[in-house]
Amino acid sequence: MNHFVNAMSGDLAAFARTAVLVASMAVVAGCTNAPVAQPAAAMRYDSVIDNPIRTDQDRKTDAARKPAEFLPFTQVAPGMQVLDVSAGGGYTSQLLALAVGPTGKLWAQTPRPGATLTKRLADHPQANIEVVERPFDDPVAPNMPKLDLITIVLNYHDISYLPVDRAKMNQRLFAALKPGGRLVVVDHSARSGTGIADGKTLHRIDEAVVRAELRQAGFVLDGEGMFLRNPADARDDSSGEPKVPTDKFVLRFVKPA
Repeated sequence: MNHFVNAMSGDLAAFARTAVLVASMAVVAGCTNAPVAQPAAAMRYDSVIDNPIRTDQDRKTDAARKPAEFLPFTQVAPGMQVLDVSAGGGYTSQLLALAVGPTGKLWAQTPRPGATLTKRLADHPQANIEVVERPFDDPVAPNMPKLDLITIVLNYHDISYLPVDRAKMNQRLFAALKPGGRLVVVDHSARSGTGIADGKTLHRIDEAVVRAELRQAGFVLDGEGMFLRNPADARDDSSGEPKVPTDKFVLRFVKPA
C-alpha cells in the first residue's frame, strides 16, 4: 500500500512539474510579439500621454489610436533618433518627440506642412522636433544621423495611390536605419487580395502588400500588434466614415544587424 501511495505521489509531483513547465512556455510564447513594458518604462509612457502640451483633440484621438499600447510596441526610448514619415497633423510626431526626450530627436517628414502641424509647433515649440519638407520618394534629409526608429502611421495607403516610387522610398528608409533599427507601420486593413485598389476610395490597403514591399527592401518582420484589430470590421467601407472602428494592422520590421 505504501509503495502504491509513494508511486502515486511521485507521479503527481512529476505531473505538477510538467504543468509548471508547460505554463511557463505558454507565457513566454504569448509574449513573443507583444513585449510588456517594464514598470519604469510604463510610467514613462504614461507621462508622455499625460503631457499637458498635448491637445484636447489628441486626447479624444487616443481612444482610437491607443498610445499606451502603441508606444511600447515601437520600443521608443529616451535619446533615440526617430523619423515620422507623413507626419500629417503631428499627433504621432509629438508623442514620439516627448518619448525620446531632450536627448533625442524627431524628424516630422511631410511634402508640405499643413496648418494643423504648423499650429501645433507654434503653440508649443519643441526643440527636438524638426519638420522635414521632402517628397515621399526621398524622405530622409542628408544631414540626418542613422536612425533608431521610423514610423508610418495610417498613411501607407495614401502613399500607394500617389505618384510615388514606393520601392525607392522603402530603400531609402532601410538605408537610413541603424542595423537593428526598426520601422513600424500602422494602417487600415483592406480586404485580402485587393492590393492597393482601395487606397484612394476606401483609404485602406491590403496588409499583404505592405509586408511584401518592405520585405523586398530588406526588412524582416519583428512583431505584430493586435491592439487595433477589429474582426467586426467588414473592411468594405471608407476608413474616414466607418460603420465600426476599422481593423488596423500594426507591424514592426527590423533592419538586420
